[in-house]
Amino acid sequence: MPSMLPILIILGIALALLAWPWLRRLQRERRRQRLRRQVFPTAWSALLSAQVPLYTRLPAELREQLHGHILILLDEKDFHAAAGFIITDAMRLIILAQASMLLLNRPVDYFPQLHSIVLHPAVFVVNRETWDASGVHHNERQVLSGESWERGQLVLSWDDSLAGGMNSEDGYNVVLHEFAHQLDLESGAGNGIPMLRSGKRAWTSAFSSAYADHCARIEAGADTWLDPYAATSPAEFFAVLTEAFFELPQPIQQQYPQVFSQLCAYYRLNPLNWTTV
Repeated sequence: MPSMLPILIILGIALALLAWPWLRRLQRERRRQRLRRQVFPTAWSALLSAQVPLYTRLPAELREQLHGHILILLDEKDFHAAAGFIITDAMRLIILAQASMLLLNRPVDYFPQLHSIVLHPAVFVVNRETWDASGVHHNERQVLSGESWERGQLVLSWDDSLAGGMNSEDGYNVVLHEFAHQLDLESGAGNGIPMLRSGKRAWTSAFSSAYADHCARIEAGADTWLDPYAATSPAEFFAVLTEAFFELPQPIQQQYPQVFSQLCAYYRLNPLNWTTV
């Protein structure tokens, strides 16, 4: 009778391979729980109160949530400097505090596709290759304040990240914008439809109608409170509306009430009064 030992070894290896992802998730969640229980330094709270006005508007329970999210993101996301820039702990804190606003009240995996954040001192220039409808190749130079990639990287201008956090009433926040793109990408495609618990049809209906309206206003040359850049694509429309949702919620509610309702349900917040929904 042949020995059962080789078969048992193979079975053991197979079971270990199957269990490994579960064990890693368990280990990661335990680490996150420990981080959430850590005391958030008073000096950090003072810095955020001075540099990120949205932080001061949060109810106490949401602020506590935010502290835990910040600690986890600080532990899990790498920062890399561009152009010899020197990144400080304060810079990391200010950027991740803004990004953490998007995680409040939600079951999240902390931007799982994102591994690193590249920080430029100011706006940066990228070269883009494009082909027009006739197939003619073009090289374009674009000046950007932020960029979100599918390959696990997000790029930010520090000057714009700081300015966007300092002014919480202008509807412009490059950190919220680029991290909203990361949420959008979690669904598998950056198309303005993030992963939803339910109601994809209602989301699509509300956003498609609002997007068409905004594009028509831009084409007609009408003044609009919403950044014209939102007319670039449905993905940019979602990202720009995320900025406005946290900073200019009242105009969204007034002009696009169905979109506002969808954003409240998705982010599980109502920034008009900061009550959970």
